[in-house]
Amino acid sequence: MSTEIRPITTLLVANRGEIARRVFRTAREMGLRTVAVFADPDTDAPFVREADVAVRLPGSSAGETYLDEVRILEAARAAGADAVHPGYGFLSENARFAEAVTGAGLTWVGPPPEAIARMGDKVSAKAVAVRAGVPTLPSATLEGDEPDGWLAAVEAAEVGWPLLVKASAGGGGRGMRLVASPGDLTEAVTGARREAAASFGDGTVFAERWLPAPRHIEIQVVADAHGAAVHLGERECSIQRRHQKIVEEAPSVAVTPSMRERMGAAALSLVRAIGYEGVGTVELLLDESRGHGDDAEFHFLEMNTRLQVEHPVTEEVCGLDLVRLQLAVASGAPLGLTQDAVSLDGHAVEVRVYAEDPAAGWLPSTGRLHRWEPDDTPGIRWESGVETGSEVGPQFDPMLAKVVAHAATRDEAAARLARALRGLRCQGITTNLGYLAQVLDDPDFRAGATTTAFVEHHPPRSEHGLPLPHLVALLAERAEAARRGAAWSFAPAGWRNGTSEPASVRLESAGAGTAEGAGVVRYRLLAAGGEVRGVEIRAVEGGAVEGGAVEGVSDDAAVVRVEPRAGGSWAVDHDGVVVTVEVAVAADDGPRAGGGRTWWIHSPSGRSTVHEPTPFPDRGVEAAGGGPVAPVPGRVVAVEVRAGDVVEPGRTLVVLEAMKVEHRIVASADAVVAEVLVAPGDNVDAHQLLVRLDTPNP
Repeated sequence: MSTEIRPITTLLVANRGEIARRVFRTAREMGLRTVAVFADPDTDAPFVREADVAVRLPGSSAGETYLDEVRILEAARAAGADAVHPGYGFLSENARFAEAVTGAGLTWVGPPPEAIARMGDKVSAKAVAVRAGVPTLPSATLEGDEPDGWLAAVEAAEVGWPLLVKASAGGGGRGMRLVASPGDLTEAVTGARREAAASFGDGTVFAERWLPAPRHIEIQVVADAHGAAVHLGERECSIQRRHQKIVEEAPSVAVTPSMRERMGAAALSLVRAIGYEGVGTVELLLDESRGHGDDAEFHFLEMNTRLQVEHPVTEEVCGLDLVRLQLAVASGAPLGLTQDAVSLDGHAVEVRVYAEDPAAGWLPSTGRLHRWEPDDTPGIRWESGVETGSEVGPQFDPMLAKVVAHAATRDEAAARLARALRGLRCQGITTNLGYLAQVLDDPDFRAGATTTAFVEHHPPRSEHGLPLPHLVALLAERAEAARRGAAWSFAPAGWRNGTSEPASVRLESAGAGTAEGAGVVRYRLLAAGGEVRGVEIRAVEGGAVEGGAVEGVSDDAAVVRVEPRAGGSWAVDHDGVVVTVEVAVAADDGPRAGGGRTWWIHSPSGRSTVHEPTPFPDRGVEAAGGGPVAPVPGRVVAVEVRAGDVVEPGRTLVVLEAMKVEHRIVASADAVVAEVLVAPGDNVDAHQLLVRLDTPNP
């Protein structure tokens, strides 16, 4: 690249959501004019309003909009942009797009296209790493269409078993399969190729030795066009689900100062080998199976030639703005930073808040956010792409926000972050907030025992049940809502001036509403002056809300006093301990069949979400019978059976893609395929029947 200074005045961000807002923030601080591009589902998104100019990209899919290079360049010309920032994902590591941007006379806020191409192909990147002296794991490219050839390549390279099949292009866990034995290789390669081709336009895959429980370590690098290059220490991103990170921190508790120096030197060697410019991340696997600290071994994983989702933790401990550095380097300015000037201050932890249900296999969640209101915990950085009223659809990544805590110590940062997550008022869709708080509070996390196997060994657990203050506030608010809507307002619904049988209500978990997560609560309301002043819990029968017994309820009736407060809140007094509980409700408008209401309950101890089924279900709305249904809205990417096939439990029938993740729809019992109702490319709704199955003949 030329070292001529090219001032940037108008910046187009070729991305969406929280990363677009993040880049806009720094651009505004630098006095730049900002341009957003947006797909139709994002018309009302916050990032669109925050830009100085917004250009519509007609369409609803990523391919029609954020991946359409021609449309984005047309938008840049129409808005008068002189620079393009790609964010992360989408076109951020597309060398062809980078060339098109510079070819159009615009400044590309990223590394040279040649560096993107060399590092974007993981096979090529590993070869460069070897020449640069960076340690790598044994691997083999899987070429051709013959399974015997794949197996021979794996054995010749001494990759070993188990192994990982990985996409050569892209990242984020897509196109990746863990293969336990040679017999599983064919299915893994076929599935990985299909997913890689759909996600990145390149179905090339390779096999790499699998390390059972390494740490995922990243070295942040920055280089300019004048030959200066520095690293900004490491991040640890080991806690992942489906090979996608959910918790990141800086620095790593496992990296010693001398190890940091060695890792940094290796990363800079790679940077210089490819003539890198801009911000980038060299990702490494730290193998502690043979030793810890300075005795541990590290291996090159890949290089991301873009800004990372987790870049804020590096910013927090280094006191630097990586987007500002990107813009400065892209304009041709010298870095103005030496390695000696880089120091780490305190500790930072980041979590990714996703619209997904950890208890249901991380199934994505869609719907409208009835409320999104971060709390005011000090030392917290919120970077979200949503707000109250936002619609979360199936078209794009399910990440809603990244939340970062910075403190003097790791324990304090984790505690702050857990408190902030519990304080977030998030209502309307299922999220991973509860699991994130579970991780941050886990003794193993606090002890620094974090590897890529953390989620496997610490799976999502059921909540402790509906705490008694939450249950009492729900019942009180439910009665008051009924009274407000009743013709007679002098008494709460269910109240009598004489002895009567207790009222009862059936509540279900907010997930699938299975019998295990449902229970009947028998209670009596206590009133004064026509308002609920107490709730007498008589019994909790059957399963309990969110999988556990209701806390604080014994065999004897428990009487809890309540006082109404403003904004749907209640002061709940149980044995002199007073807790303020917020309650909100909405009629179900999502995929749950049968109607009813969903209650969101929030207090300083956390949140609960429960469903109250309608007592008069619509018999016309029933779960589809005779076969599996789509768990979420999505697109069919593969159909692996035909009519007449005999299938056994676990056999894949259909592969569905939703929110950039593939979901295998499998047979639950021995059956015969009677009819296939979908085809590749079809868009399906939640609960839509996909395959009709018959019971096999005896």
